[in-house]
Amino acid sequence: MPLLSDDPSSCVSPSPPSRSKSMDWKVRGDMNRPLPVIAFFLGAALTAAFVFLGATLDVNWRFSEMAVWGNGARDEGKPYAELAELLKNASMEDNTVIVTSINQAYAAPGSLLDLFLESFRLGEGTARLLDHLLIVAVDPGALQTCRSVHRHCYLLRPDGGGGADLGAEKHFMTPEYLDMMWARNRFQLTILELGFNFLFTDIDILWFRNPMRHIAITSDIAIASDYFNGDPDSLLNLPNGGFLYVRSKNRTVEFYQRWRAARREFPAGTNEQHILAQVQAPLTGQLGVRMQFLDTANCGGFCQLSGDLRRVSTMHANCCTGLPNKVQDLQSVLRDWRNYTLAPRELRRRGGFGWTKPGRCIR
Repeated sequence: MPLLSDDPSSCVSPSPPSRSKSMDWKVRGDMNRPLPVIAFFLGAALTAAFVFLGATLDVNWRFSEMAVWGNGARDEGKPYAELAELLKNASMEDNTVIVTSINQAYAAPGSLLDLFLESFRLGEGTARLLDHLLIVAVDPGALQTCRSVHRHCYLLRPDGGGGADLGAEKHFMTPEYLDMMWARNRFQLTILELGFNFLFTDIDILWFRNPMRHIAITSDIAIASDYFNGDPDSLLNLPNGGFLYVRSKNRTVEFYQRWRAARREFPAGTNEQHILAQVQAPLTGQLGVRMQFLDTANCGGFCQLSGDLRRVSTMHANCCTGLPNKVQDLQSVLRDWRNYTLAPRELRRRGGFGWTKPGRCIR
């Protein structure tokens, strides 16, 4: 018997003989009336779902890459499937993932990775954020180390499978360094295309408090600046891509695409950070992207040192070159933070705590 039959006896009891035909019509009509109402609300719900997906995922990616995933015969879809699964597992409720990148030199015992993870464990309320951290390794040795100390690890395979030694230290502004920076930029775009927000943090940044509380809910992009001019909306601030938050929206995906395309307009050897400083004003105006620059009192670094440990959330070893120099000064920073947290609460409230100076880079 069909679920909805034209036979009234299948849905309602036969009307007593004394009832009129008009009453019988009324009962049958009332039983059928919910169907168009249900259909209407079902259609509205499906429409809302597609609108939501359209707002959160890039249209081109959604129909091309999802088609690849649906066809297991195509190997090129597998890296994105693995990445999407890792991002999903590491993401917060709002689809935000904290991301950093390492190579074998940075992952060596006692090097930057150890200091980075230790800062999360020693920070105020930051240990739980490790559940939302994806560590991107650029060489197999770094991946092996990552998997021995952390849950969420991903191997970023170089384009074309080149033979460059990605595990060694990359010195600032060398061709290998620039290649790694632009590869990082492309990887960030991929995260946005997959529908995830990200907070990228260089591995030479120590986390002491949750910096996301300083990111405005209206900001599409929030980025650090080596020297903050006091105005978070001022596009005269020079960006530092080592600490960068981006919400996944169609306009931020296009922002990244145009940023990358602008590379052709600059001399070879120009890094992505310098190009961003040149194009951030026109791109934000054309695309309606709200860009926020973070106060160095909260998200600071060696360039413009935050002297108040009661406010600082992160500390970046910027304005500092050479891996040994970064490691030594960040070890001092971590030691100063330990001393601060072990002090009685009343002493911490009074302030007066600072960083050990001079160091190899800290002045």
